Amino acid sequence: MAKKYGHLTQLGRPAALPASPDKAVLETVPNANPRDLYLVRFTAPEFTTLCPMTGQPDFAHLVIDYAPKAKLIESKSLKLFLGSFRNHADFHEACTLAIGQRLAKVLAPRWLRIGGYWYPRGGMPIDVFWQTGQPPKGLWLPDPGVAPYRGRG
Repeated sequence: MAKKYGHLTQLGRPAALPASPDKAVLETVPNANPRDLYLVRFTAPEFTTLCPMTGQPDFAHLVIDYAPKAKLIESKSLKLFLGSFRNHADFHEACTLAIGQRLAKVLAPRWLRIGGYWYPRGGMPIDVFWQTGQPPKGLWLPDPGVAPYRGRG
């Protein structure tokens, strides 16, 4: 089993938080069921980044859904990638799109979407949504499970 995943450099080893999203290494593993149509969901309810204008922290609840083909994202590498935004300064829209587009490039999935449910900045929440296209016919898409902002918790 270890031989099958010997290419992984972060799982099962100490791994420092990458200095930036660009330096983060996203690793994949083979999909054992590449012909099956199914959904994989990751949620990051405590995602943080920095406001590019004030340097103050911004917080979001991310929901990432994808229908894999040949590859699956290795979850520790995803966690480190998302953590690399902690000291990265950019707008909500840019961060959300950068995450979705990077995952789409690395995975080449059948379909991927990301919802960035951002906590208020200046008294106004900003929610950002992106997807690679229409979901495949027959794919079960559960509700993202994040309520419209009314004092999220």
